[in-house]
Amino acid sequence: MPYLRSFLLLMFFHQTVFSQSLPIWNPSFDQALVRDWLVAAPQQKAGVYQSQNGKDIILYNGLVKRSFRIAPNLACIDFTNLSSGQQLLRAIRPEALITINGEQLAVGGLVGQKEKAYLMPSWIDGFKAGEKDLQYVGMEVSDLQPFIRWKRKTWAYNLEQPKGKLIRFRFNSSLERLKGVEVEVNYELYDGMPLIVKWVAVKNNSGKNLTINRIVNESLGLVEEESAVVGSPDQMKKQHGLYVETNYAFNNAMRYDISDQTTHWKIDSSYTSQVNYNYQTPCILEVYPEKVTAVELLPGEMMKSPRTHELLMDSYDRERRGMMIQRMYATVAPWTTSNPIFMHLISRNDEQVKTAVDQCVATGYEALILSFGSHCNMEDTAAANVKRWKALADYAHSKGILIGSYSLFSSRRINDETDVIDPKTGKPGGAFFGNAPCMGSAWGLNYIERLKYFMSATGFDLFENDGPYPGDVCASTVHPGHKGLDDSQWRQMELQKGLYRWCNENGIYVNAPDWYFLDGTHKIAVGYREVNFSLSREQQMILNRQNIHDGTKEKLPSMGWGFVPLTRYQGGGPEAVLEPLKDHLKEYEQLMVQYYGAGVQACYRGPRLYDTDTTRLMVKKTIDWYKRYRNILNAPIVHLRRADGRDWDGWMHVSTTLKDRAFVLLFNPTAAPISRTLQLPLYYSGLKGKVAIMEKGESMKQLALDTRQQLGLKVDIPANGYTWFLVQEVN
Repeated sequence: MPYLRSFLLLMFFHQTVFSQSLPIWNPSFDQALVRDWLVAAPQQKAGVYQSQNGKDIILYNGLVKRSFRIAPNLACIDFTNLSSGQQLLRAIRPEALITINGEQLAVGGLVGQKEKAYLMPSWIDGFKAGEKDLQYVGMEVSDLQPFIRWKRKTWAYNLEQPKGKLIRFRFNSSLERLKGVEVEVNYELYDGMPLIVKWVAVKNNSGKNLTINRIVNESLGLVEEESAVVGSPDQMKKQHGLYVETNYAFNNAMRYDISDQTTHWKIDSSYTSQVNYNYQTPCILEVYPEKVTAVELLPGEMMKSPRTHELLMDSYDRERRGMMIQRMYATVAPWTTSNPIFMHLISRNDEQVKTAVDQCVATGYEALILSFGSHCNMEDTAAANVKRWKALADYAHSKGILIGSYSLFSSRRINDETDVIDPKTGKPGGAFFGNAPCMGSAWGLNYIERLKYFMSATGFDLFENDGPYPGDVCASTVHPGHKGLDDSQWRQMELQKGLYRWCNENGIYVNAPDWYFLDGTHKIAVGYREVNFSLSREQQMILNRQNIHDGTKEKLPSMGWGFVPLTRYQGGGPEAVLEPLKDHLKEYEQLMVQYYGAGVQACYRGPRLYDTDTTRLMVKKTIDWYKRYRNILNAPIVHLRRADGRDWDGWMHVSTTLKDRAFVLLFNPTAAPISRTLQLPLYYSGLKGKVAIMEKGESMKQLALDTRQQLGLKVDIPANGYTWFLVQEVN
């Protein structure tokens, strides 16, 4: 009977494959020339193929190859980085692991592999399907569709939605108790980069309630990249040839690796030939949210796992890895390349809003955000308040200015019925900021609807949300938005991400100080210590450049905001602020230059952008400069030297597709002029041979690159000043 079952499944597979007319895999693809995809766009597009012997399905785009054996059950048998030739897979694992009503079930996979250090293709025909495992029953292939249908109102560096292929493998169970439970394992393969996105969906067609305790949507037996005879998993390195990021991240850290809630490196005790005597090598990757342990799934409902982005790395160099991650963001989440020029207004009355709009028009600013401490309350949906702010939004729009507001969710107390309940005490409290409302409470659900109504009714274009974070769990059993502690984080995350996706698809730009980029937010803090803005202007300038340097290692410039307190913020005296603006024009200009010159928008927080005509002209001149070079100033950054106050510092934007291939911005924090000959690494500009270069937009000259694509450039940086260079291809 097992042989008959396998034969029938194989016949069903062949019917499925041939009905979709999948192209036949050509082994010569494996010998194709692989170019550096960060420098030259690959010609090969994402495709789904069937092997010549009909046994395998192959995902391939010239940079990554992932293959699946489809009988007697579906299993991943090959995961290759074609840029480096690295085989990532050492052992077969299930396609997913799903725990339903307390019972863990494998989805797909094959059993029988004895040696787990490597996988020989000749072994695979001898493997079997697990007796209780969910079985593969079919597949569908389609063109990639946008995860979010981004509606753009602002300038953006990338205007294209990603392209590629989606393959959906379908599974079900022969067990009577799981009749009607269907599982989909989805893979998205992208054009032009070694990226696969994987997610799992569980459909409840059983006619009864189910409890989903856990969905492990990725389980890979990966090659270990170090070995130690003794040592625990925590002591061994986790940096790997596979970069993993999901859309289930929060920590208020402004960095993904710290915000990650889903990546788990585990040991494999069945891997008995490993070097570690106690089998402690972390060589199994599992992806799941740890604090989600019981989500009720009603008949007809579907639960989707987080989306796991798997980016294959060919280097351990942080600069290159950062470039790869930034390209991933620009591709899968193109809205992160939006970068409107905005002011953070502190307003006390409507006239100040109109004045700020007029000042934005006069200086070239594009947007106005009512900052914290302003007189805009988006939670007030009374007719009079909505009418008032619609009139102000109409005024801004009539001048070509976008408008929006800040809203505080976390670090506030509402009441005992609303606040997060601490599972340790059974009382309000225990949240990241002590007290915070639960988004699944009646108040929280109403908060979401009030914000949506307010923004829709007024026509607001921007939204800055302070919280909720970082994934507070709630032990309440009476909140309508979640059942209890075990599903509270999941339900609140779904509500929060749903709000951000709604904003994105309705043309509303979102600043959110947590990691929701892959669910529709546009910008997060670049990373700074707020009390530092009470320090002197001179200190702030150096600290801000350090923040820019550190905060653009993995983030695109457009993904971060900085801060410029025009008026007092977090303490400090007259030495910390720019008001009166006319008295601090040099510092005001340099702060603008170093932020705009990095492509990082700062929150210019105060009641006005200028106080005199001289100030207005300086602000307008700087904004005009930024707009002139806006494309290259939003390109990824090569970090030249971190600010330390002792010598020059600076960075360089690079692009392989723009007319302006590189933009170099250098600073001198010392009291004496600096003269140096710098070696500028122009590899990521794609330039070779001779280049055209000019300083501060003047005196174009030609210089030759060396064989490593470096440019020797003599620079003179004025004391306590800066200079910049533009690099173009020689026609």
